[in-house]
Amino acid sequence: MELRQLRYFVKAAETLNFSEAAKALFVTQSTLSQQIRQLEQEINARLFHRNSHEVNLTEVGEELLPYALETLHAAETCFDRVHDLQQLLTGMLNIGVTYTFSPILTETLLTFMKRYPHVKLNIYYKPMADLMEMLERRQVDFVLAFKPTKHYNEIESHILFDNHLSVIVHKNHPLAQKDKISLSELAKYDLALPSKGLQARNAFDKLLSKYMGNLNVRIELNEVNILLKLIQQSNLVTILSEATIHNEQHVVAIQLDVPGNEMEGCVHVLKNSYRKHSAQEFIRLLSESNAIRERIHDWLK
Repeated sequence: MELRQLRYFVKAAETLNFSEAAKALFVTQSTLSQQIRQLEQEINARLFHRNSHEVNLTEVGEELLPYALETLHAAETCFDRVHDLQQLLTGMLNIGVTYTFSPILTETLLTFMKRYPHVKLNIYYKPMADLMEMLERRQVDFVLAFKPTKHYNEIESHILFDNHLSVIVHKNHPLAQKDKISLSELAKYDLALPSKGLQARNAFDKLLSKYMGNLNVRIELNEVNILLKLIQQSNLVTILSEATIHNEQHVVAIQLDVPGNEMEGCVHVLKNSYRKHSAQEFIRLLSESNAIRERIHDWLK
């Protein structure tokens, strides 16, 4: 049984599509099929039910999958340890980032790439639920996101900075000069909100369940950059983490005057899992970046 065969089997099991799996692995479909057939011959059992319409795992395939994943992870950990022990800081670093967390990341990305040109970075921007699933599957080394409301048994969260849910408006908006804004005041304006599933929206909906109000939501978007452009060019109001507007011009963040509006910026990692030196170095650089220092300073005011 070879690692390559297990890797092909796992990808086919994830996609349940031999054509997609072959493309993802950069091999031909015939090569993928051949390697899986050899694996089936070696264990003397079929791993997939295949017909012209669909592919499904057999009972043996379902039993093998978690062990195959564990074996591949152990092999990757072995290689990572060897690289780290040799202090090469080479290889690949996979980072998951939520949309609202992304503005504070640019400085650290540029610094890291300059210092460690031989480490390839793969950055995945997705909703938090998707990123946590990727972390559990070991598809990313860590996730940068705000503290989740849901508990994850296999994941631990380390706080980078304290943050708050805020009202975001154009700097010339009537609300821009206020220190705090209540939900009743918010109800007087047209809102453009992040879509359900994004962290800021989840946090806002949780607050609304405690402090009910009639709000005029005109539009919902799952792309924060476009949402901020709308705010910059109109009198629309949105609700986002204050960290989201780091380095953004023409917009301001005003405190949402509702208890429980905290959003802690965190690094999320798997419990009891090996940490790459490159991952530790990236997190160190991020914690020392101006973007994070500004967040800490603002909180201590």
